[in-house]
Parts: sequence; C-alpha cells; structure tokens
Amino acid sequence: MESQVHRYRTGDVERVLDITDDVSDWVAERGDGLLHVFVPHATAGIAILETGAGSDDDLLAALADLLPVDDRWRHRHGSHGHGRSHVMPALVPPYATVPVLGGRLMLGTWQSICLVDLNIDNADREVRFSFVAG
Repeated sequence: MESQVHRYRTGDVERVLDITDDVSDWVAERGDGLLHVFVPHATAGIAILETGAGSDDDLLAALADLLPVDDRWRHRHGSHGHGRSHVMPALVPPYATVPVLGGRLMLGTWQSICLVDLNIDNADREVRFSFVAG
C-alpha cells in the first residue's frame, strides 16, 4: 500500500472543500486499484457529491438543520455549538473509497471528493490518501 498525508487549510468558516484534483493527480500514475481517503480528525468528514452547482452549500445547510449551533451538545469546549462538529462524522464519515482504473478515479460525471469541516476552531486539516494496487 502507498500512503501520503496532504494538508489543507479550511479556515474559520464551515466548509466543503473539493480535493478531487489533488486526489486525481496523486493516483494518475498508479494503475488499477482502490483509493482510500481518510481524515484523522474527530470533527471532519469526507463526502462524495456534486460541487459548484449548490450541492455543497445544500450539504452545509442540511447539516445546520440536523446539527444546529446551540446549547444542546454535551461536548462543550471550543466555540458555541462545537459539540455538533463531533457528531457530524457519524453523518459524513471520515473516509471514502473510490475505484481507480488506469490511474483514473472512477467517479461519476458530477461527483467530487470533498473534505467537510464544520469545526471553526481548527483551521488546519490532514487528509491521508492511500492506494492499494489491484
């Protein structure tokens, strides 16, 4: 297995960050196999969805409806409502696996691989790309 950590700055706002180009570049010379993308943080996730046509904003809006920024969360350190960020990975898991054929991600036409981060207290994220050759 080949594996490499990539670093991203998500800033101090909730964000859906498209990392597809980085992932595509990383697998380009690797042939056939499986790509696994993993974010080793308790408050971030990986989603495969359409971006740029409003779906990324829709995801953030849906997460805000499901996980409101309020005082219901028992996990209370950090910014107001921070506990919801710790629940989010149960809805948007911290990983995704994508088939790779001939060094190309086998994503659908409108699919992108995105880092989802609701945690405004942690601006820097690591994402591990791992490839298992087939």
